[in-house]
Amino acid sequence: MTATLPPFVHNIFTYFPLHTYPPIPSPHKARTVTSPELWIHAPRSSEPSLESSYSSDLFSSDVECLKWQAYIALRGLTGISVRWDIQPEGAIEGRLPNLRVPLKEFEPEDTKVKDDGEGELLPAHLIMEWVDKKVGNLGDLEGYVNEDARDESRAWVKLLEGDVHAALEVFQPAENDSFLKLLSPYGAVHHPIQTIFTQPLQPLTGWSSLIRPYGVHIDRNAVELKYKDAISALSERLGTDKWFLGSASPTALDALLFAYLHCLLHSKDHTLRFEITRRVNLVAWERRVHSDVRAAFQPYSRA
Repeated sequence: MTATLPPFVHNIFTYFPLHTYPPIPSPHKARTVTSPELWIHAPRSSEPSLESSYSSDLFSSDVECLKWQAYIALRGLTGISVRWDIQPEGAIEGRLPNLRVPLKEFEPEDTKVKDDGEGELLPAHLIMEWVDKKVGNLGDLEGYVNEDARDESRAWVKLLEGDVHAALEVFQPAENDSFLKLLSPYGAVHHPIQTIFTQPLQPLTGWSSLIRPYGVHIDRNAVELKYKDAISALSERLGTDKWFLGSASPTALDALLFAYLHCLLHSKDHTLRFEITRRVNLVAWERRVHSDVRAAFQPYSRA
């Protein structure tokens, strides 16, 4: 049985005819991916568009992107292109960094997926797997000298991503709106500021059921004290070692440490910079690693 539209409904649709048009070919062809491209948040000294002239600074202003830049470089990979004309909305799950690689570099050898030259786009959590495929797995010790050092590394990661990251967010200059986004009750926030602190933060509003709770009270003095203690502990533990925790070669923890030290040293807030600059070993270590990481990257070219 075929359903038919009543005459009056059919007459209504005659006022809204459906037209179809042939597809319009794009004047731009997708660039064939022949080498890895890392999509990052823009460096501090660069314009957000790749059409502008490049600065020698290819380091992202975002600590998460810079962490992965450092990890790729410290594992020994070079010739990686970086681009920052991609907005976060265009990245996987709306988050940078993303890594675009030739399909054959990530797919299994027996894959039947046709390689159209556009490559494979990887989210951040798959970058480590891609690096392992390129240079080999670090093994159960993850590059640390022993199990104790590997277990200790977890505590330092927690310290960096906790007390140090909290200070980086709280004391960022006003023109950086990332902190405002963290405090906003609207939109999807992946890492709310509340999750950084071990003690629950008191809501800024919400004393009445008529007002939706949003925002938080942050004790800046407490954040600053924890930050100073964390930097002091990092400096003391690093000492004169080439790599953190006495590792023979750089680890993921070294990449994370470099990302935070670089962002802190280039912050416009004096409180953040001062705690680093007064410790010679941290400054010297960041400068040495800076050269190693910078050498691994090159500007993205549309050619």
